[in-house]
Amino acid sequence: MLTPVNPTSLDRTSPPSRTDTGRTLDPALPEGVRIRMLRAVYGDPRAAAELLPRLTPRQAAGLDPLPTEPASLVPELLTRYRRGIRALPDDTRLLLLLAAADQYPVATHAFLRAVAAGRLDTRPLEAAETAGVAHATAGGVVFRDAWTRIAAYETGSPADRRDVHRLLARVLRAEGETPRRSWHRGAGALGPSVRLTAELRTAAQQARDAGEHPLACALVERAAALSLDPREQSRLLNRAAGDAWQSGEGDRARRLAAATDSDALNGVFALRAGNAAESFDALLTAVARRELDGSGADLRPVSRSTEVPRTIAVPRTPAPDHAVHLLARATEAAIYTGDLRRCREAAAVASRVGIVPHGTLGGLAAAFEGRYEDARDLLKAAAGRCGPGGDPTLLIHAGIAALMLGDHTRATTATVRAAASARACGATVVVAQAMEFRAYAEFWTGHPRAAETATADALWQAHATGQDNGACHLQAALAMFAALTGDGEVCRERAAAARSYALGRGLGLPAALAQWALAYLDLSSGRFAAAAARLRALAGFGPGHGHRAIRHLATPHYVEAAARSGDTRIARAAHADYDRWARAVRSPDDLALSARCRALLAPGDEAVEHYRTALDLHARGTRDFERARTELLFGGALRRLRRRTEARDRLHTSLEAFESFGAPHCAAQARAELRALGTPVAATVLPAPGALDPTTRLTAQQLMVARMAADGATNREIAVRLALSPRTIDHHLRGVFSRLGIRSRIELVRLLAEGEAS
Repeated sequence: MLTPVNPTSLDRTSPPSRTDTGRTLDPALPEGVRIRMLRAVYGDPRAAAELLPRLTPRQAAGLDPLPTEPASLVPELLTRYRRGIRALPDDTRLLLLLAAADQYPVATHAFLRAVAAGRLDTRPLEAAETAGVAHATAGGVVFRDAWTRIAAYETGSPADRRDVHRLLARVLRAEGETPRRSWHRGAGALGPSVRLTAELRTAAQQARDAGEHPLACALVERAAALSLDPREQSRLLNRAAGDAWQSGEGDRARRLAAATDSDALNGVFALRAGNAAESFDALLTAVARRELDGSGADLRPVSRSTEVPRTIAVPRTPAPDHAVHLLARATEAAIYTGDLRRCREAAAVASRVGIVPHGTLGGLAAAFEGRYEDARDLLKAAAGRCGPGGDPTLLIHAGIAALMLGDHTRATTATVRAAASARACGATVVVAQAMEFRAYAEFWTGHPRAAETATADALWQAHATGQDNGACHLQAALAMFAALTGDGEVCRERAAAARSYALGRGLGLPAALAQWALAYLDLSSGRFAAAAARLRALAGFGPGHGHRAIRHLATPHYVEAAARSGDTRIARAAHADYDRWARAVRSPDDLALSARCRALLAPGDEAVEHYRTALDLHARGTRDFERARTELLFGGALRRLRRRTEARDRLHTSLEAFESFGAPHCAAQARAELRALGTPVAATVLPAPGALDPTTRLTAQQLMVARMAADGATNREIAVRLALSPRTIDHHLRGVFSRLGIRSRIELVRLLAEGEAS
């Protein structure tokens, strides 16, 4: 039996609005397990309390998939619900069974047509309404909750279930209803059927092409149940697992895949929730096997009509676009681990099989080998494929290529379009991944607080869809946002969580990003030696612990930290390589940062012209945050050269920028430089309480905490929701009270209510 899809139940694509569900869950549970548990039980605290002690140690640790069948989720709760259904009259139970079959496990919205076709009397539904079980509306029957609907279906006898499914199949004749009619025909079958298996398989492809992956999963799983051929059953379960994964049902996908032996599926699961190095090997094995046969789950998140790179003509290679997708996943595995030399292995396999892979793969391999001009050309070709529509995975790769080239506008465009395309084709699982790489562009373009909110939502999505590796990457991104906005406690907590998880799974990318976040926090707080030490250590971390691309991106910060702590020997060598890349890709932002590094490493007056060059280049780029930092550094250099007037102008410009970005640490550095000039600058004065909408006075993180606190959530419950410690939540609430000029939660409720009312 399949997991129910109830249109009136908790929305499984967004965080639950009720925070009291957190009371039933052990705070020691990994955040991903906690979120998926709540989704599985529709946010019901009673069901969560029953499910928790039933988890095995491996399930509780997130190593094995959670239960997905209602009877294995909450058997005691369902027993009580079934007892209530059985107490109703027979005619009432039959109508409830028909309504439940129309909604579960596939929503078909044909109840009223079935009632008319079967000439059924709906008056017995009054008994269900009196009992508080369900009530009739103009559109059909609305159940009290998801578990009532499941109990109504499971209480029916097998014969009655088959009858209502056949009745629903008879009335589903409208255009576009073929897959749902086939579902009911399969559910009404007495036993195995070759003809019905073929019909369900065809219907599943129609649903898949329409982006309805949950429906495709249900159809293929039913087809497998009706097939007598073990090999065909395995292939069908493979496809069902792929559809479950695309629709964001990670636990169901992993359970279905356990009945098969698919390198492709195992590779994708390891990439997103396991060891990424093992993922690379499994995915390359799957690519090689495509050379011999065409079996396996098709993990493409788009229909056949989507344009993807084609292969060179090799007769033995079936479904080349699927093989290209597997190569794209293998490339991601190399990126996540930081073992970029393995891109050469993937390129070699592609050549042997006769596939022209996406340019990101070749570009990364060329960059790793130091062939920067070749890398530039390949990455530019990949980044150029970021038009509207298209394959969301390959759009993400276009965004990665654009990030490598320093083109943040195109990176944002590609990743935004990737998320939109994923939603359009029902590939829920890809949406959070697009945000992982969009976050890099958001770091420096001057919108850290707005991006922080979007990234926090993507973190929930990643956990909910079983992508704990992606969640780790997003945790590291949130650590960087916290560093940019000067929230040291949150930065350290998120970075520690990301690094702890990343080092256990061989994820060099989030491990390196978290280290960079800590280094930037040190840098913006004036702890230059500590920042230099962190970034110097980053250069020594190998795959699984560090990342060459992150080390490269962090070079300007390392040069600044080293120059300001008086140790520039290694920094000069790092800058030389960064400059060679900047000149190869000709990105205004990278060239500006290279000029800034040159200024930091130059003596006295010689630095001035390098700073002017850097600011001229920044004017043509998009990294507004780094432009403000260049203004700050230039102002400090001018002050030391006693060019007081220009220094004051530069420092005021940087101060205004940092205040608008919400970066208090950097703003404090600008004020310190101005005070050294004899120009004291007061800290920004917050408006008096009641003068403005409270939301304008809080950071994105503070606003989320404030709203949940105003809803009555405790600090521990808020901590569960935001994947932070209760101590950090207490820190945030103290900041909220201070900024709003209040002392209690009662005042907080009133202020937020007044703000929303206005």
